[in-house]
Amino acid sequence: MRGYPDEAVDMAQGAYDRTHRRAAPRVLAFAKLVEARAHARLGDARCAAAALVSSERLLEQADAEPGDEPAWISYYTPARMAADAVEIHRDLGLPAAALRWNNRAAPMVQSAYTRSVGLHMTVLATSHLQNRDLDQALAHGQRAVTILSHVRSTDYLVGVVRAMAPWRRDPRVTDLSHLTHRAIVPSTTETAR
Repeated sequence: MRGYPDEAVDMAQGAYDRTHRRAAPRVLAFAKLVEARAHARLGDARCAAAALVSSERLLEQADAEPGDEPAWISYYTPARMAADAVEIHRDLGLPAAALRWNNRAAPMVQSAYTRSVGLHMTVLATSHLQNRDLDQALAHGQRAVTILSHVRSTDYLVGVVRAMAPWRRDPRVTDLSHLTHRAIVPSTTETAR
């Protein structure tokens, strides 16, 4: 979405509308997932929920009636949808729902999905912050820093530290903030080279 959720909604709806008679259900399900994520970024809970329900139904159809679908979309499973639903509900400020969806998400193998695991840890950290659970947020935040410092994904890390602002005087938050800063500075200087 890169900061343009309005355009992401239009693009996802356009992709769905133009291909809904020809594309495989799993591909259509992914278009609806992208739409749900964009609506969530815009704070539109009703539209996000409708798109997520459509994605879930299309995934059920894809699993019930396997057919011709492109190999590139095989990763999009109900467990993957659940992982994205965590972020959707976090963006909507619904931490209890986000954490319930997390229980449905299959754990990803860090060695195979390093960046995705790290980003998911940041989403969990901020979901726990919304739920006022600093201990869990710190645990996920520290794991995210460890993982993401190796893959140059700093935006999500900065988001976790910003979300911890109400607890900035807590020494554990200060430690995480310093750890994050140390991870980000080498990453950004390497990118600038």
